Amino acid sequence: MNKQNHLLECNEDTELQNPARKEEEGGYTVIVPALAGCVTFGETVEEAIAMAKEAIEGYIETLIDLGKEVPTDNDVLEYTVSVVAHA
Repeated sequence: MNKQNHLLECNEDTELQNPARKEEEGGYTVIVPALAGCVTFGETVEEAIAMAKEAIEGYIETLIDLGKEVPTDNDVLEYTVSVVAHA
């Protein structure tokens, strides 16, 4: 699977890394690791990025409205796990 990383700027203070994964059935899924449950989809990479930006902005606005801290990527660990599947 192809993966692309994009930095999406939410405002002057917040940048989050988001992997965009090409789906077999078409389109792209974007996952925002720093924001639990923040996942979106677009038919094209450009649409997926636009949808992710909108989802991130809404998520952050909600956190601010609730008086909660806005997480950053500082605590996100990226790694790859390789496994062998046995039938």
